Amino acid sequence: MEVIAVSGKLRTDLGKTATKAVRNEGMIPCVLYGGDEVIHFSTVLKDVRDLIYTPDFKVAELSIDGKTYKCFVKDIQFHPVTDAVVHLDFLRLIEGVPVKVEVPLRFKGASPGVKNGGKLIQKLRRVKIRSTPEHLVGEMQVDISHLELNQSIRVRDIDRVRENIDILNSPGVPVASVEVPRALRSATAAAEKAGKVAEGEEAPEGEEGEEGAGEE
Repeated sequence: MEVIAVSGKLRTDLGKTATKAVRNEGMIPCVLYGGDEVIHFSTVLKDVRDLIYTPDFKVAELSIDGKTYKCFVKDIQFHPVTDAVVHLDFLRLIEGVPVKVEVPLRFKGASPGVKNGGKLIQKLRRVKIRSTPEHLVGEMQVDISHLELNQSIRVRDIDRVRENIDILNSPGVPVASVEVPRALRSATAAAEKAGKVAEGEEAPEGEEGEEGAGEE
């Protein structure tokens, strides 16, 4: 699991005017929750870019006034017009204290259904898990090496990498399936029809006419 270093500047003036001034300086107002204290600080986009614009779950090593905190981004607020980041909430990771996080779901193995022309449809991209910081993982995996055409895998099939991790999604929720594309269905239907004709189950059109022509 990747750890990103973030530098923060402690904020003591929390009014609207001061917050606006922080943004005017090109910085992002932030709050760190968790433990016995709530810390208000500011940081720059370049420090948190890899925490925000990524599908991966990453931990931040936040440095403020000589103190270091392990945490992760809990909430992001974007400007409704410009999409600029206007506020960040961080949640502190404290050893032994369980937290709930969302991590990406990745596949491993090769699906036989896909090899046979099927299309893999991923229906769940992130999984909510609960664990203590020392047992957190950056992703969860599910094996698709037995996934055939028209089959699905569900949350209950996700690999349990550690006993200390609880998956909070409902076990019956579909994770992925292999669907048969329309072209493959059409080709299969045509092949089945051709097979029936070859076996004499369906006479080809014009067969009787051809026999009549021969008799003349």
